[in-house]
Amino acid sequence: MTSHDLTSTDTRLNRRITGPLLFAFILGDVLGAGIYALVGVLAGDVGGVIWLPLLIALLLALLTAGSYAELVTKYPRAGGAAVFAERAFGSPLVAFLVGFSMLAAGVTSAAGLSLAFSGDYLATFIDVPTTLAAILFLAAVAALNARGIRESMGTNLVMTVIEVSGLVLVVVAVAIMVGDGRGDVSRATAFPEGAAPVTATLSAAIIAYYSFVGFETSANIVEEVRDPSRVYPKALFGALVVAGLAYVAVGLASAVALPSSELSESSGPLTAVVGATDLGIPDELFSAIALIAVANGALLTMIMASRLTYGMAERGLLPPVLGAVLPRRRTPWVAILATTAVAMGLTLIGDLATLAETVVLLLLFVFISTNVAVLVLRRDVVDHDHFKVWSFVPVLGVISCVVLLTQQSGMVWVFGAVLLGVGAVLHLLARLTGRGDDPENAGNSQNEDSNDSESR
Repeated sequence: MTSHDLTSTDTRLNRRITGPLLFAFILGDVLGAGIYALVGVLAGDVGGVIWLPLLIALLLALLTAGSYAELVTKYPRAGGAAVFAERAFGSPLVAFLVGFSMLAAGVTSAAGLSLAFSGDYLATFIDVPTTLAAILFLAAVAALNARGIRESMGTNLVMTVIEVSGLVLVVVAVAIMVGDGRGDVSRATAFPEGAAPVTATLSAAIIAYYSFVGFETSANIVEEVRDPSRVYPKALFGALVVAGLAYVAVGLASAVALPSSELSESSGPLTAVVGATDLGIPDELFSAIALIAVANGALLTMIMASRLTYGMAERGLLPPVLGAVLPRRRTPWVAILATTAVAMGLTLIGDLATLAETVVLLLLFVFISTNVAVLVLRRDVVDHDHFKVWSFVPVLGVISCVVLLTQQSGMVWVFGAVLLGVGAVLHLLARLTGRGDDPENAGNSQNEDSNDSESR
């Protein structure tokens, strides 16, 4: 199969995503959650040194991103990490555990973003119970997701431009503040009193890592990307570097503008930062930008979760009903409904910090699997061009994930175990239907049925 052939690989999904749209997808997903929602949480751990765990998290994310770039361009199919694990380890059970960890992380992340959307940013405009607002918000995201990938990606492009402009506004406003002789630059190097810098930074790096994990969602829409071998690596690394630079700049600006105690008390910290500059920027303006940014992250995360659910159902790892596709829209509507319902349920039982740490816990196992899979699959030669990462990169990626795992709390481990328990039940149902024994044929049979129906 040549690189050109990849653009026409049989798939029931529309290949409508170009390189620029893919770059915007990854950038929008990464930027949407971290800075707008978690600056205050980071300030509580590291004081004014917000930029350091963000920088560390970027470097760690780039290690695993290298492994994704190789495997996604080598095997451009929906299912992402689950497909890689199945190929590398030859076990449907391992593939399921990896894929469902990714899926559980996605819906948990969306739940966390919906809570961030419904907090102080939304309260600037309307007083609505947080949980109710979060559920209505997720319903709106599901409706847009079901309309089609092109509509969703177009919306993402507009939202990404807006959220980037919001971050630029923060940095420029604080720069003007410093130019006027206000703010305190020394706060950017001050840890909380009595805190151990190394321990505090590692603890914050777990939260900061959540700010970057959106990059892996792109692996699950590769069946809808045109010429993935050529455009995927450029879009992936470009988006991560741009996001990382933006995060570090905003982290520095936030520390200069406000004491860490004030940042840590707000669920809308960047609105407080802009307000502290006294430049007359309306709270409503920046809150609107922040709401769009968080909404964008939730939209892209739910796109990923629904496509991953669809991909796993196609391969017999989840019940086949989750692979149903709308005839005209060609979107996985049952998967969209199911993932949205779970995200809604999680908003009832979790807070933002716990949900964020649970996302990181689940994804660290996914990333360990993906980094190992790169090395295992080096013996599998494909007949089209693809990206290849240096061998030491996935090794360092595994080490970094293990280090971060050691920093997780017991409660987060319990939360993650419960989610995987739900997945185990679903996998058992898939096996009872007879779809779990031969996942490769399961996916092929659905594609063949689709092709037959189209020819008729």
